[in-house]
Amino acid sequence: MTEFLVVALALVPLFLLVPMIAKYQDISHFTQLASRYAAFDAMTRNDSVSTWKPEAQLADEVRRRFFSNSDAPIKTGDVAGNFDANRNLFWTDPAGNHLVSDLDTDIAVTYGTGNGASHSTGFQAASDKALFVLADPLQLKTRGIYRANVIVKVANLPAGLRFYEPFDTINLSMARGTSLLLDPWTARGPQQVEEKLLASPAIFPAGSLAGVSAIVNAVVSVVDAPGGIHGPKLGQLDFWRDVVPEDRLRSAN
Repeated sequence: MTEFLVVALALVPLFLLVPMIAKYQDISHFTQLASRYAAFDAMTRNDSVSTWKPEAQLADEVRRRFFSNSDAPIKTGDVAGNFDANRNLFWTDPAGNHLVSDLDTDIAVTYGTGNGASHSTGFQAASDKALFVLADPLQLKTRGIYRANVIVKVANLPAGLRFYEPFDTINLSMARGTSLLLDPWTARGPQQVEEKLLASPAIFPAGSLAGVSAIVNAVVSVVDAPGGIHGPKLGQLDFWRDVVPEDRLRSAN
């Protein structure tokens, strides 16, 4: 009995804290998911393909879709409120207090390793440009890796109970980040490759000979029109384009 009581002094507080540890882990998991959402949203909403999503709008979406009630509808312009209908009721302490006290002030979306307030601060400089001198002629961006962070402040547990220590004064804050490459050196298709090559005389000097090719073709067609002979395709990349004939394409239907 004496041994049991001694061991119980260590095990009983641990058993009582198991539900709280599960809640902390659940908040941590949703914080990671929220950072992924914020980062991958920038894959489709950035200054290279359209426009950035406003930082305030993205933060509201993160709060509503990840830190609100689990069955929250996905609606444009919807925000989370500090009332039970908009809260995850699993995230409470033994006294019934919410572990995320204020959804507006205790949840923040930041950018970059320095936790900046705007998308422009989310990039970490890349060194690729120093090794690839054709980055500028090909109009390739070298901003580097983009990072989105979500930071959640967790309320302390009620004071006065010894087995809650140190969680009654820990001032726990959970931060998770997701990094992505928003400016890959890949093209949307062959047409974009051609455009980038033709736009840079340093890369494709023959592109400036397209006008000469037209003149040569006109002369050749006059001299030897019956034979159907054409002049050289100087500076015309489209002539060499690998295109699948339409009759070889299978309909999606």
